[in-house]
Amino acid sequence: MAGIHALDRIIGEDYPELATDEQVRTLERVPYAERIAAESTYDAIRLGADRNPDAPAIQFLPSADPADTPLVISHRDFVARVTQAANMFHALGAGKDDVISFMLPLLPDAFVTLFGAEAAGIANPVNPLLEPHQIAEILEAANTTILVALGPMPGTGIWQKVEQIRPSLKRLKAIVQVGGGGDPADGIFAFNDLIKQQPADRLVSGRKIPGSDIAAYFHTGGTTGTPKLVRHTHANQVYQAWGLNLLLRSKPGSNLLFGMPLFHVGGSLTQVLTTLAGGGCLVVLSPSGWRNPNAVKNIWQLVERYRPEALSSVPTVLAATLGVPPGKADISSLKYAAGGGSAIPVAVGSAIQDKLKLPVVEVYGMTETSSVHTIAYPDRPIRLGSVGLPMPYARVRIVKLDAEGRLERDCAVDEIGVVIMAGPGVFGGYLNDAHNVGAFVDEVWVNSGDLGRLDSDGQLWITGRAKDLVIRGGHNIDPAPIEEIMFQHPAVGFAAVVGQPDAYAGELPVGYVQLKPGAKVEPGELETWVRERTPERAAVPVQIIPIDPMPVTGVGKVFKPQLRWDAAQRVFAKVLTPLTEKGIDCKVKVGAHGSHGSIATVTIAGVPEGRRDEVAGEVHKLLDPFVMRHEVAYA
Repeated sequence: MAGIHALDRIIGEDYPELATDEQVRTLERVPYAERIAAESTYDAIRLGADRNPDAPAIQFLPSADPADTPLVISHRDFVARVTQAANMFHALGAGKDDVISFMLPLLPDAFVTLFGAEAAGIANPVNPLLEPHQIAEILEAANTTILVALGPMPGTGIWQKVEQIRPSLKRLKAIVQVGGGGDPADGIFAFNDLIKQQPADRLVSGRKIPGSDIAAYFHTGGTTGTPKLVRHTHANQVYQAWGLNLLLRSKPGSNLLFGMPLFHVGGSLTQVLTTLAGGGCLVVLSPSGWRNPNAVKNIWQLVERYRPEALSSVPTVLAATLGVPPGKADISSLKYAAGGGSAIPVAVGSAIQDKLKLPVVEVYGMTETSSVHTIAYPDRPIRLGSVGLPMPYARVRIVKLDAEGRLERDCAVDEIGVVIMAGPGVFGGYLNDAHNVGAFVDEVWVNSGDLGRLDSDGQLWITGRAKDLVIRGGHNIDPAPIEEIMFQHPAVGFAAVVGQPDAYAGELPVGYVQLKPGAKVEPGELETWVRERTPERAAVPVQIIPIDPMPVTGVGKVFKPQLRWDAAQRVFAKVLTPLTEKGIDCKVKVGAHGSHGSIATVTIAGVPEGRRDEVAGEVHKLLDPFVMRHEVAYA
């Protein structure tokens, strides 16, 4: 039997201590390639299964209720079904360079599809909540040949979206329907009918998967323009599981409450691959995961029943669990809380430490680093607000770049600059070469686009997002510290600061808050709260706007573009008041634009054709001083 770490050939019966930099360097003296026991994700889940083949790999809870009778799938049966899925995709014509895209909720067959697709070809998990045109763009950009999707089901619109976009998918050979009967004459096959025809003990293709083969594409970036598809090799993904099982000291048989989407690397790699490759079990909190209100409502009863060591999710979920009293539930199995995807507000981290008495492990990384790149080490003191140290064999630098994105110099200790990263998890580039312009510094260091600093102990502190900066008259304002102050107000559940357009200063900071349920604030109360606690006068938001719900992405991050558009819309509507006071019906809408990023569209109604140029001239005069582009339309 191998040592405690299924993916490491060298580590024996105990995980090594990594309390000092020297201990980490000692570990790194063995070349990473000599350590790693799995070339591919398929190898990794098989090595994890070997620990105890009959132990559960998945316990699926239909409604995220602790009283649910779980559907249990053993490690042995999971690997067998993944093998059948790979053979099914092979039988449909998929080779190692063919793309199998999927749009599925968190059903057991979604996990099977992810790893089966990677064993047969290239997996491309897609967010089914996106608009049909966005899904079509991602599927086309990936050159999808096989699409796996949920069949017609009450309460979900996935199949309707598939029917809508299917005619635009030029390379599509087959659609495989999960939970549907299929229609083979129309190129639609039932997942269960196809998969049961396949052997479960071997890959029919005979494929030996080297670490350098592409395992998956993950879509990332904004909601406009050509989709950015990150290419992960099998080696990139396996490194994630190797590093996290090492640093979290995973034990076979441990449970993880799981509810993150598979189209996000934090779900599919940080949690799913890491858990399965360590011989652990995913307790899946219904098809909609953390989006199911029961998951948070029942959180402490679920902890009591399934005894996980970690409370692990995105910061918005961690914040929501704080609103649920544990009551008499036994939550003593929990050893730590972990979060990533966006910064954990210090106020939320402090509350978890105070109320739940758990250390808070904050992680940092991006889709381009195959998820987690830095983490708080278990043998070292946790510094709330820091995202820890690079995983072994990974590296972080803080640098100053010139206007063209070229390296000028490395920053000094505690000097803020751009975070760049290298290591076994860092991807080799986007699928579309146009997206690789400026993506790397000195060829191997990925440019995160985040601002941060390294302290004297090498701990990384993220200080903001380069593109999230509010630039007020040439003065850079980092939203993070202001958001932190807003979070500390007892009535505030979520907070965000963005720039609103200003004709004089370019941008002014404006705040948005979602209040906690039942909470109220007096007019001006939040502005005063921030003003009294912000030493920098220019950084105080000119106003704080209550909003409910706060717009969030599919993985629970605040979707700041929506807030910027809302802020701009409010400003421009006010600027256009002279026209409305003259009785001219003009409405402004701000949204995404492919090449400008954002655009303000002013729609004018009821103006006779002969006066349109005159009115349009007045609109231009009022809006021209702003940086954001605008256009005039007529209703």
